[in-house]
Amino acid sequence: LVHKMDHLACFTPGMLALGAQEIRGATYDTYMTLAEDLAYTCYQMYAREPSGIAPEFAVFEAGRDFKEGAKHYILRPETLESLFILWRTTKKPQYRQWGWQIFQAIEKHCKTPSGYAGLVDVRTAHPS
Repeated sequence: LVHKMDHLACFTPGMLALGAQEIRGATYDTYMTLAEDLAYTCYQMYAREPSGIAPEFAVFEAGRDFKEGAKHYILRPETLESLFILWRTTKKPQYRQWGWQIFQAIEKHCKTPSGYAGLVDVRTAHPS
């Protein structure tokens, strides 16, 4: 078992939230709780980096919190997509706030005169 979470997995909260809209009762609550918990982890992958940008993947160690497993970022949209879907399905303002924070970090660090570029190292306040 590898205790690793790739950024691509951050599509899962949105997928679960959309699927939960078709069911009710305890199963709905289970799916939405899982979606919100996973979205929180995805958001924290961004929020905990000095740049505000998530690494490509994080690793989890027994009895410890997660840490970045890679230092690069390649313009992954999955977290923002999931946050948008969670905001639309729950109307909780935290998802808009988290999305806005991530958007601002992307604008600050990834925008170039001709588009957007990935980052080599997200672990500094001024990534390259």
